[in-house]
Amino acid sequence: MRKSFFRAAFVAATLTVMSSQPALSQTKSDIDWQKELTSRITINGYMHGGYEYNDKGGKTTSTFNFKRAIFWGKARITDRWSFLFMHNFALSKGVLEFWTNYRLTNDNALNIRAGQFQHPFSLESPLSPTMLELVDVTSQAVTYLANGNEPLLGPNYGRDQGIMLLGDLFKDQFHYELALMNGQGINTADGNADKDVILKLEYRPVKELRIVASGQKGRGHAVNTCAWNDIAAGDNYRRDRVSFGGEAKIPTQLGRKSTTGGICLRSEFLAGKDGDVSSRGAYLTGSVAIGKGVDVIASADYYDRNTSVSGWQQTNLTGGLQYWFFRKCRLQLQYTHSFCGHLLGDDYNRVQAQMQVAF
Repeated sequence: MRKSFFRAAFVAATLTVMSSQPALSQTKSDIDWQKELTSRITINGYMHGGYEYNDKGGKTTSTFNFKRAIFWGKARITDRWSFLFMHNFALSKGVLEFWTNYRLTNDNALNIRAGQFQHPFSLESPLSPTMLELVDVTSQAVTYLANGNEPLLGPNYGRDQGIMLLGDLFKDQFHYELALMNGQGINTADGNADKDVILKLEYRPVKELRIVASGQKGRGHAVNTCAWNDIAAGDNYRRDRVSFGGEAKIPTQLGRKSTTGGICLRSEFLAGKDGDVSSRGAYLTGSVAIGKGVDVIASADYYDRNTSVSGWQQTNLTGGLQYWFFRKCRLQLQYTHSFCGHLLGDDYNRVQAQMQVAF
C-alpha cells in the first residue's frame, strides 16, 4: 500500500513539474497552462468482468468474476521524454508499470526505457488484453513462459524491472527491443545477483504482417515449488526462453464495422528450460468478422510442461463470438474444451462470458 501511495505521489509530482516548466519554444507569458497540460497528458483505462462455468476435476463451479480495472496515465514531459504509470485496482499489489522513456535520436531509431514495464519476450505477451481474442487473454505457453504464471516465480503479468533499448529502423519495417531485467517479476527485488537478457526482433514486410522472434537468457530465483520440476523454493536455476511467431491482419468489407478490422490470425511457438526441465507449446488463434461488429473466435492451444515425462501436456480448443458495441467495448462468449495429460487430471469444459469497457 505504501509503495502504491508513493508511486502515485511521484506521478503527481511529475505532472506538477510539467505544469511549472514552459515548452522550449515558448515564454511564460505565451502559455495557456490548461491547454498545455491537457495536450501533454493522456489517461486511459479498461475493465474486464464476467461469468465462468467450469467442471474441472469432476466438480462443477460457476462464478461471477472481476478480473481487471486498469488505469494508466502517460505524460509527455518534452518532445523526447515521457513517463507512464499503470495500476490494476483488481489486484492487491496492483502497480503494473512505472517507467520513463527517452528518445535519443531525431527519428524513432533509438529509445532508452527504465523502470517497471512489459518485457519484450514473445509476440503475444506485450499485446493489450483489450485487443486479444480470448477471455483468458493469452495462450498456455505464453501464460507460463512469458507472463510468469508458473509456480516457481508466481504471476508477473509479463512485466519486470530493468532497462531497455528499443526502436524502429528502415522506415519502420524493422523493430527491436533489447532489455536487461531482474527476472523476478513485478513489484519485487531481484532474488539473486544475476540479470536476464531479453531480445526481440520484429520484421514488418507489409503493414498487415508481422514476423517476430524473441529469446531470453537468465537465472531465476524460485519462491515456490513446482509439481513438474524438482527445483526447491530458494534455489537459483537456469531460466531460458525462445519464441518465433507471426500475425496477419487482413481488412475486409464486413470488418469495417469491427474493431478487429476483418480477419486476424496469430500463431507462435515457444520453448523454455527451467533447471533441467524443458517445456514447449504453440497456439493458433484467429478472428473473422461476420457482421456489423460481430467476430467469430477460434483457438487451438497446446502446452507441455515437461517434455521428458509423458502426462504433463494440455490442449485447449476454444470457439466463440464477440460483439463490439462501442469502439473498444465488447461482449465475449466462449466455450473451451481442455484435453489433459493423465498427470493433470481429467478433461474438462469451460463456458466464459465477459464484458469489456475501455476508453
